[in-house]
Amino acid sequence: MASMSRLPFLVLLPFLVLLVAGLAPARAENAPPAPARAEAPAPRTETVALETPLGTIRVAVEVDRAPVTAANFLRYVREKRLDGASFYRALKLTSDGSHGLIQGGIRNDPKRVLPPIAHEPTSRTGLSHIDGAISMARAAPGTASGDFFIIVGGLPALDAQATGEGDTAGYAVFGRVVEGMEVVKAILDSPVDPSAGEGAMKGQMLAAPVRIGRAIRLP
Repeated sequence: MASMSRLPFLVLLPFLVLLVAGLAPARAENAPPAPARAEAPAPRTETVALETPLGTIRVAVEVDRAPVTAANFLRYVREKRLDGASFYRALKLTSDGSHGLIQGGIRNDPKRVLPPIAHEPTSRTGLSHIDGAISMARAAPGTASGDFFIIVGGLPALDAQATGEGDTAGYAVFGRVVEGMEVVKAILDSPVDPSAGEGAMKGQMLAAPVRIGRAIRLP
């Protein structure tokens, strides 16, 4: 009799397993969908066009990631302080022109210059001196005003360093060229005056500076 009393349970067990298995998909189908993860918005940029006789260079200015430096550059653009300025320096680090930089801006023209701005190191902004990066020229940190340079080939050594020796603050990247790198490279390949320039920049001044006709914000 003991064995008979266990018989109904043994008979029903397969049925219960099938019943539970049959219900499981239905419960999954009726469960509310998991909420979608909200993606962080991309950092905002403003596009600026630098018009030159060799073509136009378009730059995406990082207004979110480098707000102080970007606002300064956009003010120079808005107040037309870069109109009629020039690219005046070309530093070619390799003979084939694959690495180097060009420098432009107001050259401390007292009629164009605005007060210097606080330094925004790449260690704070997360930006870097990659190919096409645009960055502020300066002497000591906190002296940048209206001169800038554009990187060809990538120069990460200009980023802020953590060596603890000398001036390790690096230079303040505030955007990147999005169109017109061929113009940048043409300026880099332009002839320089071997006797022009002072100190470390001697021999890097363009024999014929490339005029910036207009600097304008684009929609």
